[in-house]
Amino acid sequence: MTKRIAFQGEPGAYSHQACHDARPDFEALPCRTFEDVIEAVRTGAAQLGMLPVENSTYGRVADIHQLLPSSGLHIVDEAFVRVHINLLAVPGANLSDIKSAMSHTVLLGQCRDFLRAHGIHRIVGADTAGSAQHVAETGDISLAALAGDLAAEIYGLDVLARHIEDHDKNTTRFLLMSPTPDQSRRGDLGMMTTFVFRVRNIPAALYKAMGGFATNGVNMTKLESYMVDGSFTATQFYADIEGHPEDEHVKRALEELDYFTSYMEILGVYPADRKRH
Repeated sequence: MTKRIAFQGEPGAYSHQACHDARPDFEALPCRTFEDVIEAVRTGAAQLGMLPVENSTYGRVADIHQLLPSSGLHIVDEAFVRVHINLLAVPGANLSDIKSAMSHTVLLGQCRDFLRAHGIHRIVGADTAGSAQHVAETGDISLAALAGDLAAEIYGLDVLARHIEDHDKNTTRFLLMSPTPDQSRRGDLGMMTTFVFRVRNIPAALYKAMGGFATNGVNMTKLESYMVDGSFTATQFYADIEGHPEDEHVKRALEELDYFTSYMEILGVYPADRKRH
């Protein structure tokens, strides 16, 4: 049986690259939306799902935090992808031929210096891989796409300029989602635990809830808030901590958190990715 990993986007997207790097033995399954990725894993069309959660330049990926708690899936791994951006064109084109470049608006914004220096006009496309596909289909030597190496390989495009992004540390973090949790592993570089919670309606509840992590020596690497159910007063928090819930100091911290929360759910326990460090 062929194992599949679902991702959002067209073949050649950076999410596809993440699948290729993290699970090279899996067949990548493109999906139209994040919800479709989740549904593919729920129904068994794919064994894993690859979801981007945050980018080092642009922050968190919209909608993901709302989707994860209700997905019924569990985080079993994380993957970091260095977002290298290339200028891709049809075979035979030269850099001097390029008048316009197409890509997702985020990537266009990350290559302003290069595009300005070469007088290249920006065209907004639906996504990176879709823009590469469009360039390949048009055959226009004056039109280029901004995308990664995998997109160039899939759509038969030449790389006219490599790694043209303005920021040299642009990285996206992905989460690998599975229908079943796996808390049996212990990573060589430690473990991560991701959870969501809502604090009780008492004074300084968040401050008190966080105190347990400080007093027990648990490092919290992420804490983000977002509204739920369209209410300004219903705030949910998304957190990443270093450690495993069975570690004594983590267990004590989570017990203290439980006292000050009205809802808490662990979304995943997984090995820290090597690139995190």
